[in-house]
Amino acid sequence: MSVAPGWYVDPADPQTRRYWDGEGWIGAPIPVDATPPHGPPPPEPEPEPEPPTAPPVVVAPAGTSPAGGPAPSPTAGQPGPAGQPGTAPGYDPRHGPPPGWPYPTWPGRPPEPRPHGLPLAGYYERFVARLIDFGIVFLLNALVNGWFVWRFLQELSPSLKEAWRRIENQEQTTEPLPPAGEQASALVVTILLIATALWLAYEVPAMAANGQTFGKRVMRIRAVPVDADAPLGFGRALRRWNTLGLPTLLWYCCGLGLLLQLVDAVSPLFDQPLRQALHDKRAQTVVVRAPHPAPNDRAEPPGDTP
Repeated sequence: MSVAPGWYVDPADPQTRRYWDGEGWIGAPIPVDATPPHGPPPPEPEPEPEPPTAPPVVVAPAGTSPAGGPAPSPTAGQPGPAGQPGTAPGYDPRHGPPPGWPYPTWPGRPPEPRPHGLPLAGYYERFVARLIDFGIVFLLNALVNGWFVWRFLQELSPSLKEAWRRIENQEQTTEPLPPAGEQASALVVTILLIATALWLAYEVPAMAANGQTFGKRVMRIRAVPVDADAPLGFGRALRRWNTLGLPTLLWYCCGLGLLLQLVDAVSPLFDQPLRQALHDKRAQTVVVRAPHPAPNDRAEPPGDTP
């Protein structure tokens, strides 16, 4: 996964931010609450190289070989065994090795990223929020699309009645069922167009304003851009919805649109480390837990405090 250059929370120290240039960390870290400058940090002056130190002279006692003694330890500024960094100038273990040096391996599971200092939303929270939103969109379709669905069932009724009659009588025949009415195809297209338009009208404006639909607000999660803790804006919200919502129009093609939406829905389970769905990758967004609102400070009651 490629991440766009920008200021991000340092995975080695979540209390700081560092600049990612697309390939590695550069520049000195800044506090996580500080406002990062525009663009990359100014280049740091290169440290003056230390004069090489001569290895210690080992004088072996008579009758012994110098090779039998302990191996000398790496000197300052030189790589240690297996290419691991030694005590290079400017190396700070809290912020990771200098640019160009490999990150040391974590003794256990690496810490979870915290985009903009916020924890990532879990898949369960995202799934429940999506179910709530689907329920609202379904109710909107029942109100707006109900008449078209009823007309579509009327067009299919001859085929449905004949199929049910054959099942009840246990008839085994190769004769085709009666064809659907002439308006069945047009009604399917109309139903899908209205359903897609209702979904777009429900989700895109809300996501553009604050990164939350009603379902996300209930589950206390929201979508934010990867590069900044800011509103998505209409363009990014529309790109994010396109990947998930537009395949609804392909339900007519043997359910192809539904298959694409299922793949998108389960994609966060297999994405690391930001748990991005395909529509998140399209819009460069990430879903995080929304911080709880700070409780209002209650005024002290009049009188002496105990």
